[in-house]
Amino acid sequence: MVKAAAWLTHLEYDTASPIWSHWVRFLEDHFDYLRYDERGCGLSDRRTGTLDVEAWTDDLERVVNAADLPKPFVILAMSQGTAAAVNYAAKYPDDVSHLILCGGYARGVHHRGNPDAAKFYDAIVNVFRMGWDSSNQAFREVFTKRFVPDGNPDKIRWFNELCQRTTTPEVGAELLRARGEMDASDVLGSITCPTLILHAEGDQVAPLEEGRFLARKIPNAELVVLPSENHILQEDEPAWGIFCQEVLNFVGPSNIETDVVLTPREREVLAGICNAKSNKEIARDLGVSDKTVRNQATSIFAKLGVASRQEAILKAQKK
Repeated sequence: MVKAAAWLTHLEYDTASPIWSHWVRFLEDHFDYLRYDERGCGLSDRRTGTLDVEAWTDDLERVVNAADLPKPFVILAMSQGTAAAVNYAAKYPDDVSHLILCGGYARGVHHRGNPDAAKFYDAIVNVFRMGWDSSNQAFREVFTKRFVPDGNPDKIRWFNELCQRTTTPEVGAELLRARGEMDASDVLGSITCPTLILHAEGDQVAPLEEGRFLARKIPNAELVVLPSENHILQEDEPAWGIFCQEVLNFVGPSNIETDVVLTPREREVLAGICNAKSNKEIARDLGVSDKTVRNQATSIFAKLGVASRQEAILKAQKK
C-alpha cells in the first residue's frame, strides 16, 4: 500500500504522534506500507517548485518507481492527496489494484461553486501566513481545530507543534493556496479499479458533499459515511474502528491478517465484556469514563463485524 502524501505529516514524528501514530500502526500491521512527506513538508525539501496536481502526481510516481514496488498495489489517499491518487490511477490503470479515499476531494474550494466558502478559505490561508509563528496559539487553532475538532487539548497542542515542525508559514500558505486551486475532477470517470470512499459526515476540512461527488463520478465507487466530525480520524472514536474494518474488508482477507485489529485498550474492554462486566464496571477497572468504554465497545463491534455483546463474546471465543 502506498499513501499519497497530504497535509500534514513528518516521517520521524508521526510514529509517536497522538494524531497519526494509530494510522501508521494499523497500516504497517496489515500492509507493506509506504508513506512519504509531500514537497515542502516534513523531511522533504522546502523549495517546493510548482504546486499543482501534475507535480503531486509526479512525486507519487517517483516514490513508487524509487521503491520498485510490485504491481499492482493499493493506493490510500486522504484530503488533497486524493488528486494525485486519482490522477495516477487514471494514468496507470494496470498499476493500481484498489483505491481508498478517506476525507478526500478532487476539486479545491475555488472549483465548488461556493463563493462564501472560497472567501473563508482565503482568510484561513492569510491567517496561516501571518499568524503561524505567533506566540499566541489561537492563530494556529483557527486552522488546526478544523482537522480534529473533537481532539482534546493535548492533541490540539501536539498538532500545533507538528505544523510548526513540518513546514514554514510561507510554504504552508502556498500549499494551502494550491489546494484551493486544484481540480482533478476531469479524470474521475477514467478510473477502472475498485474504489472505496470513506468520509466523515461532519468533516470541516473536506465537506461530505465532496465525498459524494467522488462517489458519483468514479465508476462503481462505494461510499461509506463515518460518524465523525474529524478530518483525521482518531483512535478513540467509533469511526476509526469502522474505517479499519471497511479497509480490511475492501482489500480482501487474502492480503491481510485480521486477528490483530484490536488495540491493547480495546482488548482490555473486550476481556471485560467476555467476563460479563457492565460498561460501568469496565470503566472503573480501567480508570476511564463510561463514555470511553461505550466508544471502545462500538469500535470493537465494528472491527469484529458483530452487532451485540453476545456476538462479540462468541467471536472472541472462536479466536
